[in-house]
Amino acid sequence: MHARMPSLTKRTPSTDERALVIVESPTKARTIKRFLPHSFVVEASIGHVRDLPQSATQIPAKYKKEPWARLGIDVDNGFTPLYVQPRDKSKVLKTLRDELKRSEVLYLATDEDREGESISWHLLQLLKPKVPVRRLVFHEITRRAIQHSLEHYRDVDMQLVRAQETRRILDRLYGYTLSPLIWKKIAYGLSAGRVQSPGLRMIVERERERIRFRSAEYWDLLAKLRKDDQEFEARLIEVSGRRVAVGKDFDPESGALARADVHHLRAEAAERLRAALTQDDWTVESVTEKETVSRPSVPFITSTLQQEGNRKLGLSARETMRTAQRLYEEGFITYMRTDSPTLSDEAVRGARSQIEALFGGEYLSPEPRQFSAGSGDAQEAHEAIRPSGDRFRHPDQTGLSGRERSLYELIWKRTLACQMAEAKKRSMQVRITVGDATFAANGQRIVFPGFLRVYVEGRDNPDAALDDKEVLLPTLETGQTVDPIAVSAEIHRTKPPARYTEAALVQHLEKQGIGRPSTYASIIATLFERSYVRRQDRALVPTFTGVAVVQLLEQHFGELVDYGFTRDMEAALDRIAVGKLNSHGYLERFYLGDTGLRDRVASRENEISPEVSRSIDLPQLSQHQTVKVGRYGPYIVHQEDGEAIHASIPEEYAPADLQESDIRELIEIQKHGPKPIATHPENGENIYCFTGRYGPYLQLGEATEENAKPRRARLPRGVSPGQVTVELAVKLLSLPRTLGIDPKSGNEVVANIGRFGPYVVCDNEFRSLRADDDVYAVGLERALELLAQEKQVRRGQRVLKDLGSDPKRSRKITIREGRYGPYIKAGTKNFSLPDELRSPEAIAKLELPEVLRLIEERS
Repeated sequence: MHARMPSLTKRTPSTDERALVIVESPTKARTIKRFLPHSFVVEASIGHVRDLPQSATQIPAKYKKEPWARLGIDVDNGFTPLYVQPRDKSKVLKTLRDELKRSEVLYLATDEDREGESISWHLLQLLKPKVPVRRLVFHEITRRAIQHSLEHYRDVDMQLVRAQETRRILDRLYGYTLSPLIWKKIAYGLSAGRVQSPGLRMIVERERERIRFRSAEYWDLLAKLRKDDQEFEARLIEVSGRRVAVGKDFDPESGALARADVHHLRAEAAERLRAALTQDDWTVESVTEKETVSRPSVPFITSTLQQEGNRKLGLSARETMRTAQRLYEEGFITYMRTDSPTLSDEAVRGARSQIEALFGGEYLSPEPRQFSAGSGDAQEAHEAIRPSGDRFRHPDQTGLSGRERSLYELIWKRTLACQMAEAKKRSMQVRITVGDATFAANGQRIVFPGFLRVYVEGRDNPDAALDDKEVLLPTLETGQTVDPIAVSAEIHRTKPPARYTEAALVQHLEKQGIGRPSTYASIIATLFERSYVRRQDRALVPTFTGVAVVQLLEQHFGELVDYGFTRDMEAALDRIAVGKLNSHGYLERFYLGDTGLRDRVASRENEISPEVSRSIDLPQLSQHQTVKVGRYGPYIVHQEDGEAIHASIPEEYAPADLQESDIRELIEIQKHGPKPIATHPENGENIYCFTGRYGPYLQLGEATEENAKPRRARLPRGVSPGQVTVELAVKLLSLPRTLGIDPKSGNEVVANIGRFGPYVVCDNEFRSLRADDDVYAVGLERALELLAQEKQVRRGQRVLKDLGSDPKRSRKITIREGRYGPYIKAGTKNFSLPDELRSPEAIAKLELPEVLRLIEERS
């Protein structure tokens, strides 16, 4: 569903008129400048120039006493938003005003989606231009696209602006009304969000499925066979005419067999059958062959790009979108926020000409393929994500490197693949009988690879069969016998439902109609920032805090995290965007109606118990145990003999992974208190084992005034407190080890283990140990050799700008490069940077007072 666009005006721009062109980012400004007349000045707004207030310090004095000031929205006067200009925009706006005074025309060239339209409108409100204003829209930064936009400009589309504004207001009402309640009932600093909370609920529901899951055991036989000197495998599928049970036949919540018409093969029966089969002939009962074709996936839209970026490149949704943003701004790809898989005629021609040049005409699809959106509400930009221009640059010709090169190549391959011939495959299914048993062997041969030569879509399940893999079987005919080489009985266990990866979550959010693809990256990033989820390998695991938040919302505001309700809200916003629904009326019903959010929260606040809200019931707990969320993380409360014992739950435990044996061990360690597990053989000090937020750890001696920080050491992963021997404890507590004196500096050289693994340090110079170095055995000579090598900077350590020290707290303030982009490091704490301040140019302009203000707002 596209918003109605204002009529376009066709006009050839004068090459000598002085014009100001405003875009969002310096990178985009540099790229677009290449395609504009010399008399055009291009400046960047560095993102949004106005927004709702983010903190009390941003609210103007004349509004501070208004009851709606904290919201930033006058809900009783037409839901009028209070827009404020961030302090860091003063220099940007001064530059824009100065350039506008010298210009004869103003071009607004912000992105073509709702956010871009909103930025253009806010610029008009602040700059108040007296010269002609022209809105430029383009979906790629190429000479042809820019020239076309200059000749076909339009006005700012106020329906798109209202749609963005309504979405922003709705999100603010939801978050600012519910979040304070969660602070009071669970912990300060937590939040709720219109799309974030249903997204978190999905992750928590999957964890609950894993908690309820009961594993089932079943067996089958795997035969290695030979025919005409070619070996192949076949697996047991039937016994006495009954299908052998597989994982899908068991109830995931009870572990019981859910079907009566299948044969549940157990260990003893499997072994008896295996032994019996050695006496009988193996005969081919049937051979079925058929040809199949596979068709390529449609070109990328925002959601599928995020999914494949995660599956194939290991990028988070935010990393994928930021990388795609840079590729777009540098002119390599078309606009990356789109729901439409449609390709322009020039894109189709560009893809097909490159396919023919690289692979030959036989790899082209017989006719050009065109694609349409799967739903009627595709919005934002109007073309799929593809390489820009009518002649696609080969990845080797781009000069790109790192993740930008990888993502561009992914987009290039997917675009080419959609115009390539279908893949043709011949599959063979063979059934082999031996005694009362039937085995099956499946083969596949790729007759013609077609698009598979370029692209195979990724999968979340690594065990899934891949379309481009061949499994070759010998030539077999009905009635032939084959020779058994070996038959083995194999045990299988049913697996719990897989946790969501980022790719799978994006896919499920889109399927449920929750949010929009352009918002998925920020949704997932917020879940991490609030510590609602963490990564375990590639999976998204809910923390106990995340479970508690979902539990509170489900119990007291279930409608707000209901997937259908959230989907209907999204549809309402789309209707507002095209003028089919009144924005004010919708907001009034949502917030002020008889069942509006404001009154519902106010009326239920006193009914919600903080004690209950911070408690999580898990089936693996006994009646006298509960899990609570506290200021320093989750902990178990164990009632025994009228006494409550509190034991911290290490962060490495996910709710579904916390077993009864783990709970008992955590309680026992805490219950017996500071009882030494051993005595150090050298100095006679006691060695204790405690469990903290980050897991079990050893401590040498007691904490006293003279020894406030006794030596401590974390247990290695996989080692439980009950497995600690005296030898292991002494070894672990030997760190940090002083290896000797550096002859050059005269300082001690020390070996230790830190957050990023084992290292050596001298005079504040750190070097990581290599894989074959043992931190417990490394000597001075090897340490000096490592320290003499050039330092390799880890991601997250490179300082982009040193701002000096915080005068109030005596902590160092720096801007650093991190996994999710630049961020502020203040002492030991990290704070996010607004998107508009993440470019190198914006970081270069940052000063200490501005950064301290940002820290205060995010604290």
